[in-house]
Amino acid sequence: MSRNGSPLGRMLTVIDCPNSSLRFLILDCPTESTLDFYMEEFMRLNVVAVVRCCQPTYSATRLTDRNIQVLDLPFKDGGVPPPQVVREWLQLVERYKQIAETAKEEGTPAPTIAVHCVAGLGRAPALVAIALIEMGMKPLDAIEFIRGKRRGAFNKPQIAYLDSYKRTLKPKSTSSNYSLRSSLGRMFKLGGTNSKPSSPPSSTGSTLSQLT
Repeated sequence: MSRNGSPLGRMLTVIDCPNSSLRFLILDCPTESTLDFYMEEFMRLNVVAVVRCCQPTYSATRLTDRNIQVLDLPFKDGGVPPPQVVREWLQLVERYKQIAETAKEEGTPAPTIAVHCVAGLGRAPALVAIALIEMGMKPLDAIEFIRGKRRGAFNKPQIAYLDSYKRTLKPKSTSSNYSLRSSLGRMFKLGGTNSKPSSPPSSTGSTLSQLT
């Protein structure tokens, strides 16, 4: 999504959580000269927090003056987030998940967490994928889901990291959209024990190779 006439270098990508009202916004890195155009989108999408995965290129005061929280979680370009970054990120996500649930009950606008690195193709999508996995989505499904909305997201090391990522939070529920196949499989297995088992699905390795 982008506004006609705005100088935004790349599209801003909204990621809706399958089982939460919380949204994520993936973008490239604003600068002092372009921040006003991003701010228009932040206001429109009810952005409540901005996470910077790279070195600051603009003053956070311009955001905090608008009651937008700024959290700096920088890590290596093209790399994967260290444990401390993941912990702080998930603390932020959990906080705004609760706020999103309250907003849904009250009929108020859902909050959005904006995340950016330099190009918005590696570090920022990686954090969003971690959040989706913690919410119940399977790792490769999360990768495909984000890539379907933001072409070119993730490099091979990031995909390998996400594929092996293990949840640290106990999910309240799983995504109905992405657990449907496994749920049906369990149902038919329980309902027809005398039937021959179906052929096993393609291995994770082959699916992973297609993604990379």
